[in-house]
Amino acid sequence: MNLTWSFAIDRGGTFTDVIAAASDGRVLVDKLLSEDPGHYSDAALEGIARVIARHGGSVAAVRMGTTVATNALLERRGERVALLTTRGFADVLRIGTQARPDIFARHIVLPAMLYDRVVEIDERVGADGEMLVPLDEAAARMVLAELRDEGFDAVAILLVHSWAYPAHEQALARIAGELGFTQISASHAVAPLIRMVPRGDTTVADAYLSPVLRRYVDRVAAGLDQQVDLHFMQSSGGLGRAASFRGRDAILSGPAGGVVGMVAASAGHGAERLIGFDMGGTSTDVAHYAGRFELAEESVVAGVRIRAPMMAIHTVAAGGGSICRFDGQRFRVGPGSAGAQPGPACYRAGGPLTVTDCNLALGRIVAERFPAVFGVEGDEPLDPDAATDRLAEIAAEVLRETGTTMAPDAIAEGFLAIAVDHMAAAIRKISIARGHDVTLYTLACFGGAGGQHACRVANALGIARILIHPLAGVLSAFGIGLADLKVVREQSWRRPLEDDRAEGWAEIEAAARAALIDQGAAPDAIRLDRRARVRLAGSDTTIELPAEDEAGLAVAFHSLHRRRFGFAEEAAALVVEALLVEAIAPAATLSAPVDPPGPGTRVVEVGGWRTVERADLAAVECVAGPALIVEDRATTVVEPGWSAARAGDGTLVLTRHQPAARASAADATALDPVRLEIFNNLFMAIAEEMGVALQSTATSVNIKERLDFSCAVFDAAGALIANAPHIPVHLGSMGDSVAAILAA
Repeated sequence: MNLTWSFAIDRGGTFTDVIAAASDGRVLVDKLLSEDPGHYSDAALEGIARVIARHGGSVAAVRMGTTVATNALLERRGERVALLTTRGFADVLRIGTQARPDIFARHIVLPAMLYDRVVEIDERVGADGEMLVPLDEAAARMVLAELRDEGFDAVAILLVHSWAYPAHEQALARIAGELGFTQISASHAVAPLIRMVPRGDTTVADAYLSPVLRRYVDRVAAGLDQQVDLHFMQSSGGLGRAASFRGRDAILSGPAGGVVGMVAASAGHGAERLIGFDMGGTSTDVAHYAGRFELAEESVVAGVRIRAPMMAIHTVAAGGGSICRFDGQRFRVGPGSAGAQPGPACYRAGGPLTVTDCNLALGRIVAERFPAVFGVEGDEPLDPDAATDRLAEIAAEVLRETGTTMAPDAIAEGFLAIAVDHMAAAIRKISIARGHDVTLYTLACFGGAGGQHACRVANALGIARILIHPLAGVLSAFGIGLADLKVVREQSWRRPLEDDRAEGWAEIEAAARAALIDQGAAPDAIRLDRRARVRLAGSDTTIELPAEDEAGLAVAFHSLHRRRFGFAEEAAALVVEALLVEAIAPAATLSAPVDPPGPGTRVVEVGGWRTVERADLAAVECVAGPALIVEDRATTVVEPGWSAARAGDGTLVLTRHQPAARASAADATALDPVRLEIFNNLFMAIAEEMGVALQSTATSVNIKERLDFSCAVFDAAGALIANAPHIPVHLGSMGDSVAAILAA
């Protein structure tokens, strides 16, 4: 029997996770630094090579998620792009929505545009399809030829109303192809939806990122045999063939795999409502699941508006590598990260104090069980002394600035409390702020650092149950290996709810089905999932709803609107803004492994903690906190008041059996650098949630797009406590206005 391997790989910001499934049933897991230029050029190919070198055999399939596109966007390392647009609209993307990224900055620095050149084209089609200015193809050909002579290989095409009338864009794309442009992104194909600014931003991003992705895909493919089945994870939560992987679909490539893995790993545990908690080295991703994957209509990444189907994932800069510092008054965690190089202080590369260092100093990480990939030769374990030294430096700063003596352990606990507060706040944004009772949910915890903080995050939210899969440390890679082939197609509809949609559904379903067949899916294996984006007439805030029950759309819309925004206008007319179809076909290369029960645990003391091996847990054994459950690539901290038991498939099920301890009111009045930061964040979150609700329910463009409003929290006398980052000019008079209202 010829031994073959199928790989599922998640290339993250700090670590690259590799799962290798052999044809003889073995499942291997490896974890490498994503950037280690002294030892290898590409972490994914290195992970594959290590497995083949150690165990023999050949590669049959590779499923991969990557941060290549995200990093290129963050670091502005994409392709040179020329933008073609209708004459008179050269500055439309620069003007954007007029929202200011840093509202309190006196010197406003807008994000750099992704395109290098913008060229206006003589053409114009009216909103009703009337030909106002015909396209001069000869002049357009001359303009494109000049761009080619200047060295441009990528072009983005954005014309007015082309989402509905694409003929001119199609002609320009044809001419560009004839002249040898290797990347042609036309807005009617990339984002065929109304609203020129987000459609244009998405199209330019696609042209900017797709060549970078193509070069990376080609490099990976060159390192594999030609017959290897290579697919990449898309932001929508499905796989796409390497040849069809493009920039707009790659922004959340890795995190989307985590959501798929979370749902698959929780399926056998009676958890129908899940909060995904994926804490990695650089950031924490959180997601909401209540029976179906949620797709965001629009996302902003690195200052760029992307309007493409993406998993609804909220990211907060609080990962294991988040930098911990003292600013003279408060302790701060993030948003800066130590990354893979230099990494946390304990990585032996001179890095700063991070969340990982705090956990290590408190004994919440067993250094001997962490991957030994550090040091000059890449084979040394974590360095606890380096973490302790950094904490001592912070203690000296606090004493110098405030005259207060703080023990290193207290400092580490304070930083962890702030990190937990950041992560809990992110979960509130996707749950409580949208009308979901988070206490009824199960926390599905994954990511390399998730188990260290899961109980504390659950305590902060009132969640009483946590699931931690045997592959929780590499669950994004696991989800990538379980993902289906998927194509998402959407189109603007903008018609009253009462209108018949049969023709629209038929057209978009045919397009989605054909695209999936082109990727090799068997026609009889394809299933279609309909969704409709519905809004109130006069508003442009849509709610995405399952569209299998067309007759029930109005009831479902008003119910969800009331839950999310606190009211429903049941007499108002409804408009179906867009139709969306997912075409899905099975393509999983992994099966869920089942860990056999162990012989029973033997408790040992490590760093003052009761510590047990996860592999030793027997089928009905329960571990009461406080305790550490350790394994090769992860540590689970069972906090006081919690207990952990092993499920049949090896999943850890953590249950809270005592109410979470709360600080007393007297304690809360004692100011310190930790409480100051936590209360600041809590009050700010209230004001920010007010702003989200106002923006979502408003009909004014000034409020919805320019964000011309302010929200703040005041005390009983009208004094300002906290304000959200909204228009500053309002805030100067709001205190007097509130005081006047109180006095009236």
